[in-house]
Amino acid sequence: MKVINRESLLEVITKLINEELEKRNLVPPIKKEKVPVSISARHIHLQMEHIDILFGKGYKLTKFKDISQPGQYACNEKVIIKGPKGSIENVRVLGPIRKQTQVEISRSDARRLGINPPVRNSGNLKGSASLTIIGPVGTIFLEEGCIIADRHIHMTPKDAKEYGVTDKQKVSVLVEGEKGGVMGQVTIRVSEKYALDMHIDTDDANAFGLKGNEWLKILP
Repeated sequence: MKVINRESLLEVITKLINEELEKRNLVPPIKKEKVPVSISARHIHLQMEHIDILFGKGYKLTKFKDISQPGQYACNEKVIIKGPKGSIENVRVLGPIRKQTQVEISRSDARRLGINPPVRNSGNLKGSASLTIIGPVGTIFLEEGCIIADRHIHMTPKDAKEYGVTDKQKVSVLVEGEKGGVMGQVTIRVSEKYALDMHIDTDDANAFGLKGNEWLKILP
C-alpha cells in the first residue's frame, strides 16, 4: 500500500482551495504597509506678482529638475529669506506658480531666522509666520505664508484603498535602524494628481537617521 504524506497532501489541498477562492474573488486583499520617503529641504513657492518683484517684470522660472509629485519641479532660481535674527541663502524656488507665495522651512531654520511658523498642511497659510524674501532684483515682505510643513504621505485613491487609509487621516509610521522610532501625526493626502511618496523635513530626517528613498511602514 502506498504511504500518503499527510503534510504534502495538506499543502496541495490548501493550494487548491486558495486558487478557487482567488478565482471567485473571495480572498481578502493583502493590505500594503510600506511607503517610500523623500526629504523635503527648505523651499519656496511663488505667486506671479512676487516673481515680477524678485526677478523682474515678466520673468519666467526655469526648470532645474522634476521632483516626486507629477507636474512639480525644482527651479534654477533661488532667493534669500530673512527674519529678525538672521537669514538663509540659496532657498530654492519650486514650480509651477502658486496662487499665494508659501515658504516651507524646518524648526531649526525657524530658530535661525528668529520666527515661529506653525506646523501646517500646504496651502493653509492664514495667520502663518512673516518674513522677508530677497531676490536678485527686488525684495518683498511676506506678511503671512511661512510654515513648517506637516509630515504627510501623498497617495492616489487606489493607493489609499490598498493601504486601508483615507484622506486627511493621521497615521503613525515606523522607522527602523540605528536611530529608529515612530513618527506620529503623519497626514494622509489623497488625490488622483499625486504619486505615492512620504514627505518629511530635514529635522525629521536627521532625528531618525534617514537619507531619503527608504521604505517606511505605516502602523495599524
